[in-house]
Amino acid sequence: MEILVSQAQGRVPVMVFHVCGEINVSSYGQFQAEAERAIRAGTIHLLIDLAETSYISSAGLRALTHIYNLLRDRSGEGQESVGPGLRDGTYRSPHLKLLDPTPQVQKVLAATGYDMFLESHTDYRQAVDSF
Repeated sequence: MEILVSQAQGRVPVMVFHVCGEINVSSYGQFQAEAERAIRAGTIHLLIDLAETSYISSAGLRALTHIYNLLRDRSGEGQESVGPGLRDGTYRSPHLKLLDPTPQVQKVLAATGYDMFLESHTDYRQAVDSF
């Protein structure tokens, strides 16, 4: 797996991870560590480009959950503001979004419910501007 990191400017600064390859048991640690470094450096808006990600395993999903929780904690977004929206299906993370997941990855996200709280976009500019 390779992660290319870039910065985009919309209404707010957005860190973009372009992930090439598989996010699996062998690579999720690298993915998670890269996100942790970015968040420690001040990132609060992260867009993960999955257009060249051929597969995501349960380890990759756990990494996404960890990244989501770090961003939520960093932003101060408490469970009291998230919980009701998660329960009724209206909550979407304002800090972590996805760009153009491949069909295989989208299938996994849908089967596991991640598509219910992580927005996916197909257009780069629209994704950046959605933060």
